[in-house]
Amino acid sequence: MRALPVGDRGLLIELDSGEAAEALHAELLRRAAAGTLPPIREIVPAAGTVLLNGLDEPQRLAAELTGWRIPPLSRTRQDSIEVPVRYDGPDLAAVAELWGVTPQEVVRIHSGVEFRVAFCGFAPGFGYLTGLPERYHVPRRATPRTRVPVGSLALAGPYTGVYPRASPGGWQLIGTCDAVLWDPAREPAALFAPGTLVRFVPQDSRQEPHEGAA
Repeated sequence: MRALPVGDRGLLIELDSGEAAEALHAELLRRAAAGTLPPIREIVPAAGTVLLNGLDEPQRLAAELTGWRIPPLSRTRQDSIEVPVRYDGPDLAAVAELWGVTPQEVVRIHSGVEFRVAFCGFAPGFGYLTGLPERYHVPRRATPRTRVPVGSLALAGPYTGVYPRASPGGWQLIGTCDAVLWDPAREPAALFAPGTLVRFVPQDSRQEPHEGAA
């Protein structure tokens, strides 16, 4: 763990892995809720880092962090949501081939995972979800699409994500959903927040996965 100053009142905490960053983020939230964390304006997780902003004494906290015991991630907490999804994406067959299974098995494996929102970015409402075992990590497409439809369920590297709006993208598309990921009129506006637990539920258990070409 390394703490780097950001301006006069911020710290960027660098960690050895995304999982370590998730664990630190969870511990920061726990301490903030318990009132044992110094006043802070923002806690922003990312891939391997956590940004702390609005600290009165950032260097004091930086020194204290070295003595913290960070417990492993717990799956018993916080908000948990289920997202209905149709596993009908154009890259489903390609992902099945990469995994060495049938498209039906991709549905079973993916929907059987409890994901955790590690951090958010790319577009408002887009969450980077972790939870797939390493053997199911897949590369991005060699040629990105110029337009990925809103609601597309996608995989890339260790992450699962849902596109909150139509945009270019190079992730592997395995399904679609109707959940509204970002709604400025809603509180909170984002459906996915760091730390939220997510399960994807096949919308129709009788549905045969689409095996169309990419």
